[in-house]
Amino acid sequence: MTTGPAPEDFFAEHPAGAEIAAAVGTLVDDLGPHTVRITRSQVAFRRRRGFAFLWRPGQYVTSDVPAVLSVALSRHDPDPRWKEVAHPSPRVWMHHLELRSPDEVDEQVRGWLAEAYDNAG
Repeated sequence: MTTGPAPEDFFAEHPAGAEIAAAVGTLVDDLGPHTVRITRSQVAFRRRRGFAFLWRPGQYVTSDVPAVLSVALSRHDPDPRWKEVAHPSPRVWMHHLELRSPDEVDEQVRGWLAEAYDNAG
C-alpha cells in the first residue's frame, strides 16, 4: 500500500519523466507498504527511512536526461550502469542512475529497489 501522491505528479510537465516515474512507482508498489513524499526537488519513497528518490536533472543543470533514480544501499555496488555513487554517511551509499525511458526500469532496478526497501526497515 502506498500513501502519498503519485510519483508521476512531480513530472506533470515532463512526459518522458512521468512515464519513468510511473514505471518506478509500479516497482516500488510491488515491494510493500511505503510512503511517497514530493518536494520541490524530488520524489522520495520511504519506509522508516528514504530508500529511493526520483528527480529531474534538468531542474538544476542543462541535461536531456528525463529522470534520475537515486537508490540508498548499505554497500557500494560497482555496476557500470550507475552514473555516480556517493558515500554521504557511514552506512549509506547513494547510487545515481540516469533513466532515459521506462524500459530501463528493469529487473536489475527492481533488485536494487528491493534491497534498498529492505534496508529502510
